[in-house]
Amino acid sequence: MSKTSPEARIKALRAEIDRHNRLYYVDAAPEISDREFDRLMDELISLEKAHPEFDSAGSPSRKVGGAPIDGFVTVVHRLPMLSIDNTYQPSEVREFDTRLRKLIPGSPVAYSVEPKIDGVAISLTYEDGVFTRGLTRGDGEKGDDVTANLRTVRDLPLRLLCDNPPPLLEVRGEVYMRRDDFTRLNDSRRADKLEPFANPRNSTAGSLKLLDPAQCARRRLRLFAYGLGSVEGIRFLTHAESLERFKEWGLPVNGHIRLVHSVDEVLEIIAEWDERRASLPYDTDGLVIKLDDLAARERAGATSKAPRWVVAYKFAAEQAVTRLKSIDIQVGKTGALTPVANLEPVHLSGTTVSRATLHNADYISQKDIRVGDMVVVEKAGEIIPYISRAAHDRRDGTEQPFVFPSQCPVCGSAVARDADGAVWRCQGRECVAVLKRRLRSFGARAAMDVEGLGEEMVEQLVDSGLVKHLPDLYRLGAGQLESLDRMGETSSRNLLAGIEASKGRGLARLLGGLGIRHVGETVAEAVAGAFGDLDSLMAADEGTLASVDGIGPERAASLRGWLSDPENQKMLLELRELGVRVTADGPKRQLVAAIAGKTFVVTGTLARFDRLGIERAIKDLGGKVSGSVSKKTDFVLAGENAGSKLDKARELGVKVINEAEFVELAGL
Repeated sequence: MSKTSPEARIKALRAEIDRHNRLYYVDAAPEISDREFDRLMDELISLEKAHPEFDSAGSPSRKVGGAPIDGFVTVVHRLPMLSIDNTYQPSEVREFDTRLRKLIPGSPVAYSVEPKIDGVAISLTYEDGVFTRGLTRGDGEKGDDVTANLRTVRDLPLRLLCDNPPPLLEVRGEVYMRRDDFTRLNDSRRADKLEPFANPRNSTAGSLKLLDPAQCARRRLRLFAYGLGSVEGIRFLTHAESLERFKEWGLPVNGHIRLVHSVDEVLEIIAEWDERRASLPYDTDGLVIKLDDLAARERAGATSKAPRWVVAYKFAAEQAVTRLKSIDIQVGKTGALTPVANLEPVHLSGTTVSRATLHNADYISQKDIRVGDMVVVEKAGEIIPYISRAAHDRRDGTEQPFVFPSQCPVCGSAVARDADGAVWRCQGRECVAVLKRRLRSFGARAAMDVEGLGEEMVEQLVDSGLVKHLPDLYRLGAGQLESLDRMGETSSRNLLAGIEASKGRGLARLLGGLGIRHVGETVAEAVAGAFGDLDSLMAADEGTLASVDGIGPERAASLRGWLSDPENQKMLLELRELGVRVTADGPKRQLVAAIAGKTFVVTGTLARFDRLGIERAIKDLGGKVSGSVSKKTDFVLAGENAGSKLDKARELGVKVINEAEFVELAGL
């Protein structure tokens, strides 16, 4: 009996893993344990590494993450992703039904009623059955290309399960995070001394914007497919029909969708779900009511912002009433002063709430919230509840207006309001509250990853005066540390080793840990990748910073302002002199004048590059990549078997080049 070839075994493993993914995520009927599934995946990854000639974009191994990406390209949607009008009362749903029937007289009306998942809307493109691009909703006209991260979503099929897929299928859906995975993620973040995410939706959005797909894969994102975008080669008559086909093709569809034939039935479902939604393992904030007939949708049309054939019914946020006892001011790592309410404990959404955010000084003033008030507390998916209003009719005259401090409550320095917002910030250079939060942020795993620099250690280092500025961290000695509480020789040695190891983390993680306003992990990686070293970054003006993908004017202004501050410049120089590496991990991007700032659309099969490789090459040289051809396109790079994009380029007069011409243009 002949031995199975590596190619045959790889194909068999891919098919088997795809089948088990569907059984687990779509059919909810797994046949094997997680350990058995992991064994299959490990075998596939091992074989693919040994035989790269059998690489495939549709392999389920891509779901464990790939190489880090440079940034996110903005791509125009084939069809706009419009928003949905909201309703809040049953009477408004009846009004929607009346309006719609007038728009499509004589047509039978059936509605699909679907849970409104509190996640992130995305668009998925399949070409000949293979997943090729995924975009966020963005502003509705264009979104960010998050394909690499979406490949890691376990229930998103990288290849449709059908023999004759349509040439083009654009699926609209929602990426979300289950509550149990959200809890696990926040537990991990707290253990790493990181701020927990506010809610599953925020964590989902943040995960999709990570530059490392492998890190995104660990977030365990999920998907529900709920609608159609652009389609070629297949025709559907109803929404229900499209969802059935999605399920056949391996796309996950919410199992609670109901098809009904009257507005009365819609209202019955609304009443049912208002009570039932808490039992779901993921967050929902309402129901989406859609006309089922696709041709009737076309006749109903849309306004400039929303289709007329769909409406969302939003559930009221969960509320409780309690007394506001006092207001504390917290000082953040950027000096921001945040008011936090201390409440008489009250039960809300399964937890006891004793503290709630009050956002900022303007919020307190506009809502006329006073100490001693009975207040309405809401927890619409938030970890930290917020006060929505004060019960003014229950005042007895003992309530006191809250006076926002003119000085920092920690260091006594003056506070100043942001020119562009409602936030007040401590202006003190020596504020220990700012320093402590900045040190915790600096030492976090996602930043400089200083082993042993936990919250208690930060408190001791600052309170003892051993660390007055960030660079002091790298001047610590064993004798100094051993003088602190519970710091013996071993503990001191371990912390010093962690501090020493952190010197090599690189420019991106350094920038991400400095507490620069508007500069988080993603922005820091984009900036470090674009400039390569601290000197080049320091020399960049605001316009150059704003031109980096994913940065924009606001972030550029904040970063340039921070870098221009003499005290910050001095700190960076000290860190470099103390041995902290201020260069990026990857090669510095070399901009090519003929490509920098130009928009490319790639179509067809290339000889030298795969699709991800050519897109990365264009971005590394300063260009941009789009998924559709328009008048704003500078070049269409056409390979073998180029299709409709090439035709569109010729129709619009866009310059078409082949692979050899691109290589010459790029000087590769």
